[in-house]
Amino acid sequence: MFRRREAVPFSFVAEADRFRSNIVPPPRQPIGRSELMSRTLVGLVVAAGLAGSLLFGLPSLESGQHPGQAQQSEASQGR
Repeated sequence: MFRRREAVPFSFVAEADRFRSNIVPPPRQPIGRSELMSRTLVGLVVAAGLAGSLLFGLPSLESGQHPGQAQQSEASQGR
């Protein structure tokens, strides 16, 4: 089997945990009024979509029979 002639230095892996960058990310800019309004609008649209899907989806999840109603078939009703 092939064997390496020189050892692989693993010291750089140990140094990677201790490394600290001297580059500082730029400070965050304050959120403007238009961006705040757009985020609020998107949140309201998502919430309205979830509420609407729940409102329109619940009737389709119900079984066709209610517990208080008696079952009647068309044949038993007669003409």
